[in-house]
Formats: sequence, C-alpha cells, structure tokens
Amino acid sequence: MKLVANNKKAYHDYFIEDKFEAGIVLHGTEVKSMRMGKCSIKEAFIRIENGEVFVYGMHVSPYEKGNIFNKDPLRVKKLLLHKTEISKLTGKIAEKGYTLVPLQVYFKDGKAKVEIGLARGKKLYDKRQDIARKDQRREAEKELKLKIRG
Repeated sequence: MKLVANNKKAYHDYFIEDKFEAGIVLHGTEVKSMRMGKCSIKEAFIRIENGEVFVYGMHVSPYEKGNIFNKDPLRVKKLLLHKTEISKLTGKIAEKGYTLVPLQVYFKDGKAKVEIGLARGKKLYDKRQDIARKDQRREAEKELKLKIRG
C-alpha cells in the first residue's frame, strides 16, 4: 500500500465513526500524477447523488507530460462502492450531524483507492479537549526522554 495523500484535518474536525474503502474513477494522466504523489484532499468532501458517490474538491495536479490529455485538477470524481455500502451510507447521512469525508488516498494492488470516513462534526470544546490531550502526551514523552538521558 503506497500512501498518496492524507487528511489530518478530518481527524481534527470530526469524530470518525466508520471507515470504507472505495475505488476512484480516474483518467490516465491523473493516475500518473497521483503515482508521483501530486494529490490533495484537504478541502475535499463527498456527496451521494442518485445512488452514486462523488468526491468534490480533490485536487490532482496536471501531469507534466500530459499536454492535451490533462483533465481539470478539481473535476468531480466518481467513487466505486457496492450498492449495499451506498445504501448504508445514505441511511447514516440522513441522520442529523453525519457527513462523509475522505481520509486518505493510496494505491493498493496497483489501483487508486480512497478511504472514506463516516464522520460526525466536533464542537469547539471537543477540539480543545483533543489539543489538551495531545499536549499532555507530548509533555509526558518529553519528560520520559529527559529521564532516560539524565
């Protein structure tokens, strides 16, 4: 598995309740560009329309040697999921507060995949608690390093 892009912001802004793996419909030059690691999902989001899943805002940089074959970097890309998974996601999204966010893009067995997270938004106080927890862990690790060296 070769990681292409990671969405750290999603873990900061949302509680990830469930994860799904989906294939991405790409054109040739987009695949080449992604293999070079030129992909960003920081501003991306996912919608379900007419029983199909699409990712919006996923930026795949144009391939340098692609000339006329290059596609729009921000074009909407279709995701490939089973019907049962799509219906399960549709039911969950109908509930208040749930959304779909891309968590990471990677290559698995030569195919481009995206990990989708079924997420619930965090409130400001939840984010503050997470930041405080990280700071405490960081301080504990720093003290442990000092004890080992000292």
